[in-house]
Amino acid sequence: MQNSLTRKPIEIKISTVVAIAVMLNEAVLTTLEVALKEMTGGTPDFFDDEFAIIDVESIANETLDWEAIIALFKSCGLNAVAVRNAAEEQHAKIRSHGLSIDVVSKAKPELPKDVGAVADAIAPAPVTISVKPEPQALPTAATMPAAVEHIPAMIIDTPVRAGQRIYARGCDLIVTASVNNGAEVIADGSIHIYAPLRGRALAGARGNTNARIFATAMEAELVSIAGIYQTFDAGFPKLAANQPVQIKLVGDSIEVSSLKSA
Repeated sequence: MQNSLTRKPIEIKISTVVAIAVMLNEAVLTTLEVALKEMTGGTPDFFDDEFAIIDVESIANETLDWEAIIALFKSCGLNAVAVRNAAEEQHAKIRSHGLSIDVVSKAKPELPKDVGAVADAIAPAPVTISVKPEPQALPTAATMPAAVEHIPAMIIDTPVRAGQRIYARGCDLIVTASVNNGAEVIADGSIHIYAPLRGRALAGARGNTNARIFATAMEAELVSIAGIYQTFDAGFPKLAANQPVQIKLVGDSIEVSSLKSA
């Protein structure tokens, strides 16, 4: 009874939602249906109930049957939630089907040079509806790999620029360059930034309240631990000069403090 009296009716927390981007190059529904069947092998849960952003840049002027497209994606485990690069005159119709308009920055960010290291980290990841997956044999007891107990941290050695989002799934994230304004770094574990943090940093994205954020200079737009967030519109906390900072969760509050040398 006490909990029900003290609990707020509505609480707002930062939630990291990773979606995939589906790029449509055809407007004909039957063509899309055939392509999806070839890709998924007819498996209804091929995408495991993933969220999807539909990118229609190459067919922006075509008239699309949104109700049918949403149903088609749903049939193979894709939940359409937003549309990207649609013509402005189509926005009202798109919204009438319960989809959001995903606004893309006109400035195209430069991707890190080491694309291989972060290809899985930039969300949403594009999906090409054209490849039929090869069937794979189930591993036997003799060939089963040992259980993975630790996932190495993801390391980013280049600046994270405005419009970029880096997501370290299931591990810590280490960034050795600056995180610029308008950029976002996310990790299921802790985030270590050996440079100024000027954008957004979200640690413990899947609810890890022990996750922390470390940065050599604190100039962030927003920080979040396990969904509890803090912005700095009113200014930053008074911290010791020339000291790296530590951001952690204390109860239901974000604490920003200097990391003093031992």
